Amino acid sequence: MNSKERVSKTLRLQGAPDRVPLQFDLSRTLLEAFSKKYDIPVHYTTSYFEDVTYRISGNELRLAMGSDCVVVGGGLPGGYSHKKTDDGCIINEFGMKMRQGPLYMDIIGPPLANASTVDEVKNFPMPDPFAEGRFDDAKKYIEKYKDEYFIIGDMELTMFEMSWHMVGMQKYLSDLALGEAYCEALLDRVKEFSIGVGKKLLELGVDGLWLGDDFGAQNGMMISPKMWRKTFKPRYAEIFSEFRAASSTALMMYHCDGAVSPILDDLIEIGLQVFNPVQPNVPGHDPQDLKSKFGDRLAFWGAIDQQYLLPRGSKEEIEKDVAEKIRVLGENGGYMCAPAHIVQADTSLESLETFIAAVKKFGVY
Repeated sequence: MNSKERVSKTLRLQGAPDRVPLQFDLSRTLLEAFSKKYDIPVHYTTSYFEDVTYRISGNELRLAMGSDCVVVGGGLPGGYSHKKTDDGCIINEFGMKMRQGPLYMDIIGPPLANASTVDEVKNFPMPDPFAEGRFDDAKKYIEKYKDEYFIIGDMELTMFEMSWHMVGMQKYLSDLALGEAYCEALLDRVKEFSIGVGKKLLELGVDGLWLGDDFGAQNGMMISPKMWRKTFKPRYAEIFSEFRAASSTALMMYHCDGAVSPILDDLIEIGLQVFNPVQPNVPGHDPQDLKSKFGDRLAFWGAIDQQYLLPRGSKEEIEKDVAEKIRVLGENGGYMCAPAHIVQADTSLESLETFIAAVKKFGVY
């Protein structure tokens, strides 16, 4: 089987392929280090949000290292670059002032930090999802790799995360709980941007759309399942419906960090087919429980701990965990093995290569 066939069979729950497919994302530090080691240049597709940049960059390198997937997404418009401030920050397309933190870019200036009315949200100048040049790299990679590799269209920060990034988390969550009307108005504006990005990626020919919003924390959901069902479920149902109308074959994939098992049934009900990242070591995410309860309706993608195991685990511990996740989540197919997030600079090259080799070793059916 080639990579495209392997991933498609796995994620469509069509039985076991020849081996468990593999996917991973790398931080800039690791991309540069592996680029030097393998002598493969990294092409960066700078996205409208910094973290997405590393999901959709370095495809040539990651394929050479063993990934079965190519990840593409919306970049910056042609001729556009982020504004830079005198204090070393950037201003992205959404007006967020961002500063590089120890691992991720931190938002230190939300553009709607003082928002309180629907009119303020309606009058805010949102980016154009169809801006000229935004999808140049996506088109190039889809055309190059579409026959051999599974193409994932990344459109994370679909609604909730982008909204609170524009306001500030504490204010947004408080105002959402208080029923401030501007909160839902902002969700709808961001939703329309994301629908535009997703439809364009479908038009270009991606095999699956990777939506994403983090509703989970280490011990449970950041908002109640009741609030999620009232505010977010209908909007996600609309998004899935729009995409399904645009493509009857593309898979609906969803990234949601943290302990979010209480809403998995709801997501399946409205069209979810692939759950990512299956964050380990949080309540409700026991691999056997997930496989038993959802495995006939949902494929799993992720599940390898990048918080402790990959940065600190021994070779034997990494191999043991990979083998066990494949044994449980990969029974009869339905599992693509991957770290549960972008692998950061605290993971050594040797540990990441141990992970990749373990998937190849233990993933053969």
